[in-house]
Amino acid sequence: MAIIVVQTEINATVEKVWEVIADIDNEPKFWKGTKEVKTLSKEGNLIKREITITFRDQKCLQEIQLIPKQAIKAKFTKGILDGTKTITLTAKNDIVILQTSWDIKLSGMMEMFTSVIKNHIKSGTEQAMQSIKNEVEK
Repeated sequence: MAIIVVQTEINATVEKVWEVIADIDNEPKFWKGTKEVKTLSKEGNLIKREITITFRDQKCLQEIQLIPKQAIKAKFTKGILDGTKTITLTAKNDIVILQTSWDIKLSGMMEMFTSVIKNHIKSGTEQAMQSIKNEVEK
């Protein structure tokens, strides 16, 4: 498994950061590795969806759990990615610490390439976090 953790500080309220990140249909705007999202079902704060990632236009299924103003937990349930991506918000004085943690691997025969894509995912996550920060702080 590849463990990746990226965090940034945002000069805003938790509510303002949550408003941006909880709009998960907007994910491709910030996460360049996500090409397209399609919600399959929604029950309260549990969302099942199909995403198309830019890596070979692969489709993956995800279960997303929204924990308002605290976290977004995404579990990859089918496709080339296996594992989780968790985004957390922590208020600290006048800032919010936004953190994304990945615990993933490529599935099946592609598993041997997990270490190769780790840096790519880390770089994409750093870019996404900066884009979210820029959007919230503007």
